[in-house]
This record gives sequence, structure tokens and C-alpha cells, in this order.
Amino acid sequence: MPNSTYDHIVRRIKDYKSQRLFFVDDFIDIANYKAVSKALERLVEDKVLIRVATGIYARYKVDPVLSVMLPTTGQIAKAVAKRDHARIIPTGTYALNALGLSTQIPLNVVYLTDGTARKIKAGNRTIQFKKTTPKNLTAKGKFSSLVIQALKAIGKDKVNENVRKKILEILRNEKTRELEHDIRLAPEWIRKIMKEALSDKK
Repeated sequence: MPNSTYDHIVRRIKDYKSQRLFFVDDFIDIANYKAVSKALERLVEDKVLIRVATGIYARYKVDPVLSVMLPTTGQIAKAVAKRDHARIIPTGTYALNALGLSTQIPLNVVYLTDGTARKIKAGNRTIQFKKTTPKNLTAKGKFSSLVIQALKAIGKDKVNENVRKKILEILRNEKTRELEHDIRLAPEWIRKIMKEALSDKK
């Protein structure tokens, strides 16, 4: 039986086989904050975990070519949102990249959230959570929610015909019910593009 904070945490990590990211709070029932933090730092030294950011750790994984594999900003953001019971949605360049409208992988990612506003520094990457109104987080569609944010990032006067066609193609993969719902949440100029996609689906 494990008899130290370190051993208890190792056992917990092994039990949570599908979980990649861990927070200090995940182990606070084992010992106090200081003891848990000290044990986690030892696990980093022993290459059981990787310290991703302050209070955030990931399983140590190594790729033969890429060496140590760090979690993506998306994985970190989703883990933080799950812990905080908050909703998030990516904005700007990250939304464009997620839709294949940009090949640029941003080092500074911004998410809208109904949780706590905060900034997380993960190596050379920054994840910022910006507090927003509930309306901006009520989009249901997997694609339409990203499209709204991506088009906002591009700007009304910079959406050329090529981008418009790509957006329409993406929105054709959206479920009709979700698209109908999310149209009501978009600015009027984005709504027109979404309505065109909806018309193509009928």
C-alpha cells in the first residue's frame, strides 16, 4: 500500500489512465497544497510528469522524433474549462486555424469564457481566458460557433470571395438545427453568409 504523498499521487495517476493533464487540486484530498506541490515536482524530476504551467502537469510522453510531447493549447484550455466547470470558445487566429482557414499556429491563444478571466503561461505559449456575455457562448454548432469567431477575426470588409466559399463549404457540414440556432447569435453581416449555407442545405 502506498504510504507517502508521492506514492498516493502515482497510484492516482495510474488509475486515471485516460487523463493526460493534472492539476494540484486533483490531489488535494491526499495531502495539503504544499506537500502535493512538492510531490509533483519530484514526479517531474523522475520524468513521470511534465510541468506544463503553474499548477498544471501532464503525463510524460516522448516521441522518437519530436522528443518530449507537450499537450496542445487546446488540450490545456479544455482541461482548465472542465476543472472550472466553464464554457469556452476559441477566437481569432486559433479559430481560423481550427477551420483550416489559416496555417498559422498562434503562440498566444484567446478563449471567451463564462469562467474566471485568467492568463496561463505554458512555455512559450500563452492561453488567455476572457470573460464574455452568456450570448457569445450559447452557440451549439461544432462548425458554426467557430465560423462566427473566425469571421469576426477577419473583419467584414476583408472577407473575399475565396474565404466566403470556404466558409460556405464548412457550414454545409453543420447540422441544420444547430445552424438555424446559431444564425440568431451572429452579427447581421455574418448571418447573411450563414443563411446562404442554410439555404444550400434545404
